[in-house]
Amino acid sequence: MKSTRQCTRTTCDRAAAATLTYVYDDSTVVVGQLSAQAEPHSYDLCAHHADRFTAPRGWDVVHIHQEFTDAGPSPDDLDALARAVREAGRPASTPVTRSVPVAAPTASEPRRGHLRVVASDA
Repeated sequence: MKSTRQCTRTTCDRAAAATLTYVYDDSTVVVGQLSAQAEPHSYDLCAHHADRFTAPRGWDVVHIHQEFTDAGPSPDDLDALARAVREAGRPASTPVTRSVPVAAPTASEPRRGHLRVVASDA
């Protein structure tokens, strides 16, 4: 399944394509494949920012050689978008109703909550 995470760079709205991790003990920055899950001490970058990343002065940068490609929308994104479009296109006067089958009470069950018609004498 493709990721729907965004680039962590400020004002960038592209999809994440790589993960950047700092190794403080070695003064090294590793830029590589997008991790399977978001990690609290790493940063997701789009392909544009992953290719152009520079480390602080005195730090080494390790680029795990690969082509960073934008993931694009996942099937879940497309499904959610299709449902949102359907909801927006539905007229407001047409409520969504779903019929739920209700089993009729059997003879051994008491009948509760039924209305009775009372004839008036007038």
